[in-house]
Amino acid sequence: MMNFFIGDVWAEGAAPAGDGGLMGLLPLLLIFVIFYFLLLRPQMKRSKEHRTMVVALAKGDEVVTSGGVLGKITSVDESFVGLDIANGLEIKVQRSAVSSLMPKGTMKGKA
Repeated sequence: MMNFFIGDVWAEGAAPAGDGGLMGLLPLLLIFVIFYFLLLRPQMKRSKEHRTMVVALAKGDEVVTSGGVLGKITSVDESFVGLDIANGLEIKVQRSAVSSLMPKGTMKGKA
């Protein structure tokens, strides 16, 4: 009697040959391609633009730091910049802390 049931189990377990190979990897490859174009590539582009902007910083540029401080660059060093944020108040920040370059005249309202 048990031989009857064991035979059925063996018959159902047979897998079709040749279907697994490349078709099994296709969804994984598709996910990687989508991940690259939607996440990695734009992030690399933003990073490159920021690096270019930080290298091009010059005296007189008006910038905003990553902490939200608006100031005018008064001195440029290899790794630091001096920012004039108020009359007679200058701070030093790392070049990489500069998040964006503002248009000239943004600090016009400063007394």
